[in-house]
Amino acid sequence: MPPLPIAVPEEAAPLYSAYLAWLTSRGVGNKTFYSGARSFLVHFPDPQGFAGLPLEERCRRTTGQTQPLINFLMLHGHLSPGYDYLFERKLTAILREAAISPLGGDLTRFRAGAAALGYSQSASRAMTSQVAVRLLIETGKALDQLEDEDFDAFDAAITEREHRCGRSLPHYRQTIYSSRAVTYHLGAPAEPAPKRSTLGRWSWERHLEGVGAHIRRPMVAYLERLEATLARSSVQGTASELAHFGRFLARHDPDLTSLARLERRRHIEPYLNEVGRAINHRTGEPISASSAKSRILSIGRFFDAMAEWGWEEAPSRRLVFPRDAPRLPHPLPRYLPPDEDRALVAALEASPNRLRADALLLLRATGLRIGELCDLELDCVHEIPGQGAWLKVPLGKLLSERMVPLDGETVELIDRIVANRSDGRPFRHPRTGHLVEFLLTHQGRRISACTLRGELHRAASDAGLDGAVPHQLRHTFATALVNAGCSLQALMALLGHVSAEMSLRYGRLFDQTVRESYERALAQAKASLGPVLPEASPVRLETDWRSAPLIKARLAGGYCVRSIVQGPCAYANICEHCPNFRTEKTFLPVLQLQRVDAEALVADAEARGWGEEASRHRRLIERIDGLIARAHAG
Repeated sequence: MPPLPIAVPEEAAPLYSAYLAWLTSRGVGNKTFYSGARSFLVHFPDPQGFAGLPLEERCRRTTGQTQPLINFLMLHGHLSPGYDYLFERKLTAILREAAISPLGGDLTRFRAGAAALGYSQSASRAMTSQVAVRLLIETGKALDQLEDEDFDAFDAAITEREHRCGRSLPHYRQTIYSSRAVTYHLGAPAEPAPKRSTLGRWSWERHLEGVGAHIRRPMVAYLERLEATLARSSVQGTASELAHFGRFLARHDPDLTSLARLERRRHIEPYLNEVGRAINHRTGEPISASSAKSRILSIGRFFDAMAEWGWEEAPSRRLVFPRDAPRLPHPLPRYLPPDEDRALVAALEASPNRLRADALLLLRATGLRIGELCDLELDCVHEIPGQGAWLKVPLGKLLSERMVPLDGETVELIDRIVANRSDGRPFRHPRTGHLVEFLLTHQGRRISACTLRGELHRAASDAGLDGAVPHQLRHTFATALVNAGCSLQALMALLGHVSAEMSLRYGRLFDQTVRESYERALAQAKASLGPVLPEASPVRLETDWRSAPLIKARLAGGYCVRSIVQGPCAYANICEHCPNFRTEKTFLPVLQLQRVDAEALVADAEARGWGEEASRHRRLIERIDGLIARAHAG
C-alpha cells in the first residue's frame, strides 16, 4: 500500500485509507487512481461539498482519475451527488463494483424480488441500474426504507431532465413504475404508484377557470358541500357542467354580479340554445344527447339546492325544468350474436396472455362489470354446503354486493387465474383504504381495466370482429340467460341491478310472449287475408335434391328445400349445434351420411355464388366432425 500522501487533509485520511483498501479487495488500482483520489479530497475533504457544484462542473471533475473514488464514495454512503448528476452518468458498470459494497445486499434482493414477480432478467437488470442503484445512492436509505416521497423526488428529477433535454424519457418512466412495485413487495413503505389522473389534483377554483369571481364563489361552495356525500369523480363531473354555464355567463353577461339576478329569458334560454349547438372539442362532432341533458339538469340541481339551503345568491324563481333537457334514446343492449361470441371465446382461449384472457373469459361467464372484475379479491369464491360455489362480487358501480352462482368450468377458470397471478403484499383499496389481496395481479401490480380492454381488442381482431368492449360480454351473458328463460328476479340478482327497468332491457330483446302473440296474430291474418309473402312455387325435383337450385338442408328423417325468397330456415340443424345434443356410436352412419350431404351442399352453394349459404354448411361440418370424434372417443 503506498504511503499516505501529505497533501490529503487530515479529516479525509480515513476515507482515503478505506478507498485504498477497497481497491485492494477488488484487485484493481494504479497511480492515476491514487493521484486522482488525493486531488479530489484536497478540494473536497467533505465529499458532499461536491454535490453543491453546478452540474457542468461536477461532470467536468469526473475523469478517469477521479471516477473510481466518486464511485466508492457513492456506494459507501459518503456522497449523494444529486439526481441530475446520476442521470448524466451511465451506471451500468457500477453494478459490478456494488457487489462488494454496502449496497450489494439490497441490489441482490431487488433483482430477486423482480424475478419473483415475473420480470425477465433484462427487465430486472434495467430496473436495477436505472432506478434502484440511483435511489439507494441518493437517499442513503436501505431498500425496505424507501418511501413515497423518495420515488416522488426521483419522478420530479426525471421531469426536470426531460425539460432540460427537450425530449421524453419513457424508459425511465416505465422502470420507476415497475421498481416501485418491486420495492413495495420487498417490504418498503412506498406503495405502487397509481395511474396518473387529474382526479383530486385540481382545486375547484381551477376547474372553474374563466368563470367570473362573483359567480364562481357560490359554485365552489356548492361543490364543497357535494363532497360530503358524493364520490370525488361525481363532484368533478358536476364541476365541469357548472364551468360550462359559468363561462357562458362570463361571455354573455359579463356585468352579472349575482346568480340571484338570473332571468329565464335573458340567460337560461340562450344557454339552452348554446348547449344545443355545442361541439365535442375532441371529435369535432355535436355533443351527445346525454351530455346535453347532464349540462342542463346539473344547473337545475344547483339552483334547487341553493333555494333549499336558503342562500342569498339563489334565483328568486325556478329557471330550469325537466322538459328543457333532450329526450335520451333507449338502444337495446349490444350483445354478441352466437357465432361472434363463439369466435371471440375461441380467440381468448388461444391467447398467449393467459392471465388477461382468462380474466375476460371470467367476465363473459359471470356478467360482471369491468370495474367489478378488477376489484375481485383472492378469496372471492365461496363454497356453500348444498348450494355449490358462488362468486362474491364486491361493491361496485351501484355500491352493492352480490353473489353469483358458479359452475364447475368457471371455478376451474378462477383456479387458473390464481395459478397465473403474481404473489406479494396486499394492496391498499383505492376506495376504502384497507389492505386487500386482489385476484388480478401481474408483476406486482393490479391489472387495470385499460389493460383488459386492450387484450379484448386484440382478441376481437384475431376473431375477425370489428371490435368489442367489455360491457358487450355482460350484455351477451344476460341475453343468453333471457333466451334460456331466466326470470326477471333472477336476472336482477345476477347482474346486480337495483331496478326492474334495468333488467327489462334484456327482456325487450327476446320476449317469448311477444313472439307467441305475433305468431298467433300472423296465423289469423294469413287465414283471412292470405300469405303476407308469396309462397314458393312447388319445384319438381327431377334430379337429386342436393343439386336443386334451392336452399337445402339435410334432416334426420329427410331433407328441407326452400325457395330463395324464403331464405334459410332459422331452425335448420339447430339440434346439432345445441350444447345439450348428445350422440353415440350407433348413430355414426347417420352422422357420416349427413356430413357427406353437407359437403355436397357446400360445393353446390359455392358454384351458385351463395357465400353465406356455403358458410352455414361448413359450420355444420365442423360441428359434425366434433360429434363424430366424441362418439368414437366414447
